[in-house]
Amino acid sequence: MTEDLFTNCKPVVGVIHVGALPGTPASELSVGALSELAAREAAVYRAGGVDGLMVENMHDVPYLRGAVGPEIVAALAVIARAVKSEACLPVGVQILAGANTEAMSVAHAAGLDYIRAEGFAFAHVADEGLIESSAAELLRLRRRIGADGVRVWADVKKKHSSHAITADVSLGETAAAVEFMRADAVIVTGGVTGEPPRIEDVREAKSRCRLPVLLGSGVTADNVAEFYDDADGFIVGSYFKEGGLWSNTVDPSRVERMTDALRRLRARL
Repeated sequence: MTEDLFTNCKPVVGVIHVGALPGTPASELSVGALSELAAREAAVYRAGGVDGLMVENMHDVPYLRGAVGPEIVAALAVIARAVKSEACLPVGVQILAGANTEAMSVAHAAGLDYIRAEGFAFAHVADEGLIESSAAELLRLRRRIGADGVRVWADVKKKHSSHAITADVSLGETAAAVEFMRADAVIVTGGVTGEPPRIEDVREAKSRCRLPVLLGSGVTADNVAEFYDDADGFIVGSYFKEGGLWSNTVDPSRVERMTDALRRLRARL
């Protein structure tokens, strides 16, 4: 559960979109420079009062499917460790697209607390191609390398994907399968980055599993109250950036607006 990881109930996790990593088409900066930039954003997030962080390689477009090379694993482990040291908060990692075993390896090496896994249960078609279930391989790796403390937060009916091949499996049934396959939390999103989920989807996921249900896209200071009673936490990227654009740097005023909104909502309890 999230209660034993975060100080606040219904935590907000800020996303650090690390610059393009070595070997990717847009790569320009050294690992050292990328680490410094990521640590700087971690400090802004910490000062703004977020509850945790997520490191993600979103600038590595176009993404590889289901695996990345050792250069990405090594670079992200270094960068994530710098973020963890700077933030002194729970930190996780996601490696696009669907590179979940590599994310687990990075988390274990860098002393992180969780990973975000797409393609944990069932399959879907993303723009990278067919993403298949990784649960069996991922959890066996976690046990084999002694990373049992690293939690798996699994997306269901993930954004930027077609789910026609599982059209006869509801979002709620997918959430139930994620629980059955031993994930630690469920993530519900809208259709694309920056789009909020449907409240009906959040409630369906909650009704079909006992895991924490986190919202993984489109949450802002203006709409968080609409989801607060139903969700167990919020992963926020685009809203926290200058102009609300994911590729920009973190805007301290946006972080403060969100944490202030959550502080007011928590005070009602």
